[in-house]
Amino acid sequence: MWQRIKSLIIKELWAVWRDRKSRVMLIVPPLIQLVLFSFAATLEVKNVAIAVLNRDAGGHSIELMQRLAGARDLVKRVVVMHGDDEAGDALAAQKVLMVVRFGADFSRNLDSRRPASMDLLLDGRRSNAAQILEGYVEAVVEQYQSELPGAGRGQRPTVVTRAFFNPNLESAWNTVPCLTAILTMLVGLVVTGLSVARERELGTFEQLLVSPARPGEIIIGKTVPGLLIGMVEGSLIIGFAHFVFAVPLSGSVTLLYLSMAVYLAAVIGVGLFISSLVSTQQQAMLGAFTFVSPAILLSGFATPIANMPDWLQMVTLINPARYFIVIIRGVFLKDMPAGLVLDNLWPMALIALCTLAAASWLFRRRLQ
Repeated sequence: MWQRIKSLIIKELWAVWRDRKSRVMLIVPPLIQLVLFSFAATLEVKNVAIAVLNRDAGGHSIELMQRLAGARDLVKRVVVMHGDDEAGDALAAQKVLMVVRFGADFSRNLDSRRPASMDLLLDGRRSNAAQILEGYVEAVVEQYQSELPGAGRGQRPTVVTRAFFNPNLESAWNTVPCLTAILTMLVGLVVTGLSVARERELGTFEQLLVSPARPGEIIIGKTVPGLLIGMVEGSLIIGFAHFVFAVPLSGSVTLLYLSMAVYLAAVIGVGLFISSLVSTQQQAMLGAFTFVSPAILLSGFATPIANMPDWLQMVTLINPARYFIVIIRGVFLKDMPAGLVLDNLWPMALIALCTLAAASWLFRRRLQ
């Protein structure tokens, strides 16, 4: 029995090694992913921007502002705001992660040993980073309090915190909607990535070629099923997020589904390109997962794109998941305006056009 098992193991290893494409997929993708994970897979919160709205003319608020900006590895820059509307717009546009607001009597109350409060306005869409930054601010305030003359005799600044778009900083509100992008990508790639390869393995590819259907019609016929299945999958996830996890769906459902259709078209183009390139379903599956891991990692789903090196941030520009995650977070949590949706929609449409054109070109080339 053990000899038969050993023979099967050797046979499978030899079969994989003899296939040049399988060798490439087994060696090159892990090396690429090693580089990507080394640079991009970090849960550290750093290089964030914070805004300060200071209505106080005293020295205590200025000193605290300087101390907040002192952690150069955490706070990249401090932006001075001049009004609540300006601060709110910066927070909504994700230009800053936090707004620190000092009242007009902050220093006066502190010197008089009366309660002195400062407000923290956090972007709840990045709940983990917001909580870490909040802890840093509280530590700075506590340290400053201990250094004040007469500390411990009623001279205590307090911090009042409010999180925008995710009031309770629920991590599910950030994570679950993004699963729409991740799981629909998997479905779209698997359904379309195996299609042409399966035809070749079953011997029906030649029958398809001699049918009256043209190559363009064949591409459309293989694109639409993946699109429909992906839309159904996405609808289930959206419903699960809204009704099970009580994530508010604040924005336009129409814009969300339009964006999802364009996103799936981009992903399906990649799947068809992989399927046309390979000869077996095994190779197609390996190719699909080779694309999925870097795409998820570079989407901003788990780690902020701002934390990545500049050259890697440029790579994310050709990743459709990057744009769809921005849209789905915005539509779910903050009623993203149509203009901002379109700003992220047209790059996905361009990627979809390129991937579908490349898949069609390769499919026709393989027919020759």
